Amino acid sequence: MQPFIQFESVSKSFGSLAVIDSLDLTIHKGEFLSLLGPSGSGKTTILMMLAGFERPTRGTITLDGMRIDQLPPHRREMGVVFQNYALFPHMTVAENVAFPLEMKRLPRHEIARKVERALDMVRLGHLKNRRPSQLSGGQQQRVALTRALVFEPRVILMDEPLGALDKQLREHMQLEIRELHKRLGLTIVFVTHDQSEALTMSDRIAVFNAGKVEQIDSPHAIYDTPRTRFVAQFIGETNLIEADVVNVQNGHATIVLGADLAAKVRSGPELQAGQKALFSLRPERMRLGADPAGDNALDMTITDCIYHGDHMRVQLAKGNFTFTARCERLAGNWTVGTPVVVSFDPRDCTVLAP
Repeated sequence: MQPFIQFESVSKSFGSLAVIDSLDLTIHKGEFLSLLGPSGSGKTTILMMLAGFERPTRGTITLDGMRIDQLPPHRREMGVVFQNYALFPHMTVAENVAFPLEMKRLPRHEIARKVERALDMVRLGHLKNRRPSQLSGGQQQRVALTRALVFEPRVILMDEPLGALDKQLREHMQLEIRELHKRLGLTIVFVTHDQSEALTMSDRIAVFNAGKVEQIDSPHAIYDTPRTRFVAQFIGETNLIEADVVNVQNGHATIVLGADLAAKVRSGPELQAGQKALFSLRPERMRLGADPAGDNALDMTITDCIYHGDHMRVQLAKGNFTFTARCERLAGNWTVGTPVVVSFDPRDCTVLAP
């Protein structure tokens, strides 16, 4: 697939502080790419360089084969949506949406037509004469999104656009943006530190740490087969344990986790007998009280049960070795001190070379 947006050996420093280091990144036309990482990982700086608000210290950025890193923001054909909406408080909804079209000096009748069509697209036509202060947070966010869409940009850039919304409204807006992306075939670059948001909305996720991409992949692959310790720990929740590799054979390995607990796991090509490895197993992949005839059946004891409404979090231990499992609320009558068999499939865990 031909690259639509390409970062080639891009670095960005502020004085002596290096924020981005030799970044190579390809974004395809029509895809929804999330830049995910903790605060200070460089993801917003990448968005600002793409928008034209910052320039790379080194390297090049191209859009559809044309170099853009030297172009001013207004010549890049990109719509930007910020967390604080950046709406003009003295303008109506329609006037806010019309603003970028007026800057392009389009005829008034064409502006009116485009504004009306854009507002109807996000179901805000009936609010066109209100001012931002008369709207809810979700409605303001939709106005900001509409203003970014109205001049039909080639790319939409979003910087933590849902961070100020409450949980229920944020989840609703995630689905709205996802539906707009699919319906209009938009190319969207979305900055977030919210793992759930990235997993829900994206075609691909680029996980950033200290100015570098740790892994770029589909949400499914990022969650189920993390390639580094950072990705395994940052995305979702996992039991991450240092283990000893005993043997490797026919695509599987036997490892010792601790307290003489041995497990059979999938083996990557880099695993070798006698080395240390990192074992990662998601809490929801574990079964309690299951048939111990499977590949992995560990005898442990329940040390705590925590109620979470739709599920239970169960703490398990044997000696100094501990696990956390997530169970359906009605999966069993688990109580502290109960011995239990913990089982899991070798395909459900990941083993990383250190």
